[in-house]
Amino acid sequence: MAAAANQHQSPEPPPLLLLHRFPSFSLPFLPFLQTKYTVLDPHADPPHPSFPNLSKSARVMLCFGPKPVTSEDLDRYPSVEYVVGTSAGINNFDLAAFRRRGIRVTSAGDAFSDDVADYALGLAIDVLRRVSAADRFVRAGSWPVQNEYTLGSKVSGKRVGIVGLGSIGSRVAKRFEAFGCSIAYNSRKQKPHVLYPYYANVKDLASNVDVLIVCCALTNETQRIINKDVMTALGKTGVIVNVGRGALIDEKELVELLVRGEIGGAGLDVFENEPHVPQPLLTLDNVVLSPHKAVLTPDSFAAIEELVCSNLEAFFSNQPLRAEVAHD
Repeated sequence: MAAAANQHQSPEPPPLLLLHRFPSFSLPFLPFLQTKYTVLDPHADPPHPSFPNLSKSARVMLCFGPKPVTSEDLDRYPSVEYVVGTSAGINNFDLAAFRRRGIRVTSAGDAFSDDVADYALGLAIDVLRRVSAADRFVRAGSWPVQNEYTLGSKVSGKRVGIVGLGSIGSRVAKRFEAFGCSIAYNSRKQKPHVLYPYYANVKDLASNVDVLIVCCALTNETQRIINKDVMTALGKTGVIVNVGRGALIDEKELVELLVRGEIGGAGLDVFENEPHVPQPLLTLDNVVLSPHKAVLTPDSFAAIEELVCSNLEAFFSNQPLRAEVAHD
C-alpha cells in the first residue's frame, strides 16, 4: 500500500524564478526557462494569478537588462538568496544591501567580452579613419562636387591607453597589438603579470597616449573618472572611445571640448542619460555614436543564455556558480 501511495505522489513543483526587468526588455530565452521553472514576471500579461504570494517565496531573481535592484526591491521579495545579473556591469545592483542580506550575485562574466572588445576597436578605427563620415559624404552626393575630403588618421602604431584592464580591457589590448599599437593601462591596481606600462593616475595615462579606451566598471570611485583635466591631457588629436558606462565620462565637458576642437574625436556606445544623446554630438563628423549595442550579437545572446541556465541549475543543485561577484 505504501508503494502504491508513493507512486501517486504529486511531482515536486518547478523552482520559482523571479524575473526583474523593465517592461520594454524581453528575455529571448524565456520560453526555455518556463519549461524548467515557474517564472514569476511582474510585467506578464496576464499576470500569474499567485504572483503576490509566490514572489515572496522565490529564492532566485533573474535581472535582465539594467533595471536597478535596490534594498526596497529585496524587502518586497524577502526570500531571495541569489540575484542573476545578465550585464557585464553591476552598477545597477545595491551590493551593500546584498552583502548585508548574504545574497549571492553573478554577472555576465566574460560572455560579452569579445563582442565589446571588437566594438571598441571598430569605434576607434571608425573615428580615426573617418569611415562613417566618409559614408555620409558619399551618400550626400558630395563626392562629385567636392574634390577634397578631410583626411583620417593612421591606426597602426598608435599609443593606446586602456582604462580598466579587466576581461574586456585585456581583449581590447590584444586587438590593438595586432595593429602594432603600444599599450598602457590604468586599473584599480597594477596587474602583477602584465607587462604593459601602468599608470596609477588616469590623467598621466591620457598624457602619454593617442587613443583612450574606457571600459572599466562604473562605481562611486570611477564615476566621471574621465574629467576635463584628463581629456585636456589627451589633447587636440586624441580620441576617446567609451564602451563602459556613460557616467564614466563627464559628458558635458566632453561635448564642450569636442565642439571647441580640443579633442580629436570620440566613439561612444554609452551615454549618461540613455537613450538621450546631447544634441551637439549629432552634428560632429569626428564623433561616432552607437545606441549601447556593443554587446548585442547572436553569439553573445547564446553565451549569456548558456551562462544563466548553467548558473540556475548549479544554484538549485548546490554547485559552484560561475562569474560570481565577490562582496569586497
